[in-house]
Amino acid sequence: MIVRIMGEGQVRLAGSHLTELNRLDDELLAEVESGDDSAFRRTLQALLDKVRDLGTPVPDDSLAPSDLILPSPDATLDEVREMLGDDGLIPG
Repeated sequence: MIVRIMGEGQVRLAGSHLTELNRLDDELLAEVESGDDSAFRRTLQALLDKVRDLGTPVPDDSLAPSDLILPSPDATLDEVREMLGDDGLIPG
């Protein structure tokens, strides 16, 4: 699976990591719904850090389509709210 972090690039991530990422995504969804900006900020950073840690960078010259797009680290609560689906940022 190819994951794009807006403004940073792409990483290749094994599907086996989705369960771990979904836990953080569920937390993020709850924080967006409650409007808790400081908790939202911490969880968004933790989610992006986990994707970076578990993923392998895709070369910048690769033309691989992204399977999943995550917000940039400086995205606002409102920007992320617009990106959310029923399952959060990460389906499943």
